[in-house]
Amino acid sequence: MCGIFCLLSLSLTQFESDKTVYEHLKRRGPNLSQNLTVRSTKPCYQCVFSAHVLHLRGLLTPQPVEDSRGNALVWNGEIFGGVPVMPEENDTAVVSQRLSSCSSSTEILSFLSTVRGPWGFIYYQKAGDYLWFGRDFLGRRSLLWKFDAEVKALTLTSVAAHCAGPAASAWQEVPAAGVYRIDLKAVSEAGCVTFEVYPWAYGENCPFYSCTQAILESVPSGCTAVLNRSGLALTSPVCPLNTSIPESLNQEEIHPNAHPCDQDLEHLPAGKERGEAVNRLIDVLSEAVRRRVQALPSQDNSAPSNDNARIAILFSGGIDSMILAALADHHIPAHQPIDLLNVAFKLQVPKKQKVSAKKPVKHKDKPTECKTDGTESLTSSPFDVPDRITGRAGLKELQQLNPERWWNFVEINVTKEELQKTRQERISHLVHPLDTVLDDSIGCAVWFAARGAGFITGDGDQKPFTSSAKVILTGIGADEQLAGYSRHRVRFKTSGHQGLIQELAMELARIPSRNLGRDDRVIGDHGKEARFPYLDEDVVSYLNSLPVWEKADLSLPRGVGEKLLLRLAARQLGLGQSAVLPKRAMQFGSRIAKMEDHRERASDKCTRLLTE
Repeated sequence: MCGIFCLLSLSLTQFESDKTVYEHLKRRGPNLSQNLTVRSTKPCYQCVFSAHVLHLRGLLTPQPVEDSRGNALVWNGEIFGGVPVMPEENDTAVVSQRLSSCSSSTEILSFLSTVRGPWGFIYYQKAGDYLWFGRDFLGRRSLLWKFDAEVKALTLTSVAAHCAGPAASAWQEVPAAGVYRIDLKAVSEAGCVTFEVYPWAYGENCPFYSCTQAILESVPSGCTAVLNRSGLALTSPVCPLNTSIPESLNQEEIHPNAHPCDQDLEHLPAGKERGEAVNRLIDVLSEAVRRRVQALPSQDNSAPSNDNARIAILFSGGIDSMILAALADHHIPAHQPIDLLNVAFKLQVPKKQKVSAKKPVKHKDKPTECKTDGTESLTSSPFDVPDRITGRAGLKELQQLNPERWWNFVEINVTKEELQKTRQERISHLVHPLDTVLDDSIGCAVWFAARGAGFITGDGDQKPFTSSAKVILTGIGADEQLAGYSRHRVRFKTSGHQGLIQELAMELARIPSRNLGRDDRVIGDHGKEARFPYLDEDVVSYLNSLPVWEKADLSLPRGVGEKLLLRLAARQLGLGQSAVLPKRAMQFGSRIAKMEDHRERASDKCTRLLTE
């Protein structure tokens, strides 16, 4: 992974770089930093590249990579398939070599279409004076853009910096709707920047991926975007969503308020088709996890210990993270520990009030423990939030699955004072340009979780612990594809399977702009890399190929019907009560949503993200 940056100027004037942006980029890539400037007088332009490398694979390869033909590449990505990369090779070097051999736009698009894995890139093609850039189909790596009309300069960067005033709204996320090419000769003559868009398509006979509106809404002020005149496109790495509608299936709610237990899954009718679907899901998801936990840097010759895990998991004890942990256990040697990162925000205890002796007042925000069956009881610790309770229960299940593994359950406790200080100093810049209450809550929770600084308990004693893992697995993508959110149940109830399919199509289309760029920026700030097994191309393609009723049955109660296919897979993997835990959003499970203004809505703009 890397922090990548490019400043394109239509003059040869020297610009002073933003020190805050540089520091954010450097934290993403602590192993090596390097700059490169490309200048041309006829046509007149200059490109200032900066790259900051987190070394995870093969030989440490300095970036920007400049080849013998004068081409320059900054690459923020991982190749997990589609393009051969030997264990000793670095994927940045492989990408540079392959792009250097391309002599046409068609060849560049063909190569990028074959890459499987997350990527964001900027590539200067000297022959023809072109600047290419873009993000992968699912937008798993961040890339932002901004245009300064006064000095005629375009900036592309992995991460920006929030500032006060009109400039605060200048940054936008580059839409993950295709790749973009700038004809530097043409823009030099015109004095303004135009992007040629090469969108994603689902094959030769299918229309372009619906991206025009998303691009137009995000194009920096002073720039224009046009579809390329040749009609060229990238081939989508995933198959289209199955939109089949069942001829007759019961769509009525059955005991919607019942508390599920793991026996509920055992009693479900498991036909041949569903059994095959469960097995196939386990296979493709297991392979996705394997690619992400084994493509790691070689370790030194020191003996393994409980303090040097190579893999960490954002861990709530819910089904998504439990399955990732169970599958990672299959592919990581038993003597190597796995870090389970569990974040909790301190529960706020209300001030004492005068209470009538006849009618005691029950405080709404009194610290409670949410048991795995959904009931509540008093707790002794202000950090015993719902995700902490289910996390501990999940740890016990994993210990039973593999008693030989050392599972580092890292209890990450955050106070209101630390949250407010860190938000202003760091997190507000990383979340930007997103700005809602939800972005604040998730961004802060993920930042503290990914930092991995907390406590572990061993032999009854608690000791400080900081995760050393440079790769963090996250369960994002499961809810979006398998109808895990409460809004999916509402849509199904009002519009049936047709409405649910439309909702799932929207979920996958907006996940780059809603989640992935933000999470990449936040996790990358610790010099760590986010990896998303549920968004592996093969996993997405397989789930897209299934009819919706095989993935979820929302006529069944919460904790069973949503993500049904995944719950059945969990039972087959040997998991217990965690297989039927209802969905609980991170902002509620970690209790960050309870820390400040309770009257806010998730979609409101968050004033706390504004810097001084």
